[in-house]
Amino acid sequence: MFRDLKLRFGIIILLTIGALFALVPSVSNNIPDWWKNSIHKVKLGLDLQGGMHLMLEVQAEKAVESYLQRTKSDVEAFLKTKGILVVAASREKLAIHIKFVEAADKKSVATLVTERYPDLKILKNSHKEGHGELVLTLSGKRMAAMERAAVDQALETIRNRIDQFGVTEPDISRQGENRILVQLPGVKNPQRAIELIGKTAMLEFKLVDEDNNLEDALKGSIPPGDEILYQRIVDPDSGAVTRKPYLLKKKILMTGDVLKDAQVRINTQYGEPYVSITFDARGADMFEKITGENVKKRLAIILDNNVYSAPVIQERIAGGRAQITGRFTTQEAHDLAIVLRAGALPAPVDILEKRTVGPTLGQDSIRQGLYSVLIGGLLVVLFMVFYYKLSGVVADLALFLNVIFILAVLAAFRGTLTLPGIAGIVLTIGMAVDANVLIFERIREELWVGKTPRAAMEAGFSKAFITILDANVTTLIAAVVLFQFGTGPIKGFAVTLSIGIVSSMFTAIIVSRAVFDLAFEKRRIKTLSI
Repeated sequence: MFRDLKLRFGIIILLTIGALFALVPSVSNNIPDWWKNSIHKVKLGLDLQGGMHLMLEVQAEKAVESYLQRTKSDVEAFLKTKGILVVAASREKLAIHIKFVEAADKKSVATLVTERYPDLKILKNSHKEGHGELVLTLSGKRMAAMERAAVDQALETIRNRIDQFGVTEPDISRQGENRILVQLPGVKNPQRAIELIGKTAMLEFKLVDEDNNLEDALKGSIPPGDEILYQRIVDPDSGAVTRKPYLLKKKILMTGDVLKDAQVRINTQYGEPYVSITFDARGADMFEKITGENVKKRLAIILDNNVYSAPVIQERIAGGRAQITGRFTTQEAHDLAIVLRAGALPAPVDILEKRTVGPTLGQDSIRQGLYSVLIGGLLVVLFMVFYYKLSGVVADLALFLNVIFILAVLAAFRGTLTLPGIAGIVLTIGMAVDANVLIFERIREELWVGKTPRAAMEAGFSKAFITILDANVTTLIAAVVLFQFGTGPIKGFAVTLSIGIVSSMFTAIIVSRAVFDLAFEKRRIKTLSI
């Protein structure tokens, strides 16, 4: 028995030392760097330290529409190479409509398209007097995969932007099929963070149409294949905003997917910041070819349908470098560089829920939470000592270890402590003591029927075990369900409650029993103070 007791105490001591090792970095900074780096501090939720909470929804269908729009142009160009005269090509929502003139002795258009684009399926294939119409869409499997990929890519893009924004310990996770939870502790400028997260960052290069009249286009006579976009100009003195129109060719010469890097630079002549962009190898070749073929023409640099600049191409530009100017402030240039470096969002995101918690409110929550734990814990400790005497002291020791284990597990697994989480700890304190109350009352009953203290103690622990196990398992199941289906605050409560249930089972049954066994083995006690 004593050898088994030594093993049990060895396990308890090792677990306690491990818990303290995990917990010390959260309460002290005067420790070696290797210790700080090996174990993270207990993270505080937004309700405790202040910050911003966002629930975003990715419009994954837009990624499919964008893909179909690009595919429509590819299909049109491909058919022309095969000698098929395309009368009209358009995209309507999730379908591509191709109208064409059938050529004699040619392979059917439907066969040509499906062989070239296996992900497309035919919705309509009609023929009438030498003309045909083909309606195409993506296969269901491919569409679902693309929508999932759009959400995954949006998650990583937002994470990259937030990392470069400089937020410490952000929480960015996927919620359901197309939602993303973003929690940014300590953010002092929520609006800037929202703008940075939500930018789609579609970087495009298009030629300015200087062969047609802009004034006529503004009156409604837009040439085929052209469009009107605007440049937003802010007067640095008055702050007045004007919009300068440009008549552009719709054809996209380059996009931001060939971008390698983007950095803020300062124009030495005017002292204004601009964004210097560097292309990858493929992008550098494309840019050199575009500039070489369009010398003395104006190339518009467009971000999210806003023209930032439209410089004249003076010569072929090799080396894969360009710059975006637009009378930026330093912060605007910095944010634009972040968005371009982190990549474009594959689809727009909508903000479904936005909450901001100030640091003052967070400090009040911490103080009130600590008061609730301390006052609740102190009342329980005093009650146990008053009602169960020395046995109550044993229960209080188990309770103290229980709280340490909960916080240590949160630190070790990088969990987040929230205000509802503190409520879960308070509830766990009561449940942990409840297990000891069941054991002690059973011991009292065994003593009243005349059993020896040792026999009463063993009977109390063994007979109360099943009741304690049933109560804790059912509560644990409820906590798991809360975590699975609950939102942020509910999850925080469920996490600490789940950890507390497992920890309280260990401390109430294993630790308390080990202390009683030690007392009987070493002290040879004849009576129980209970």
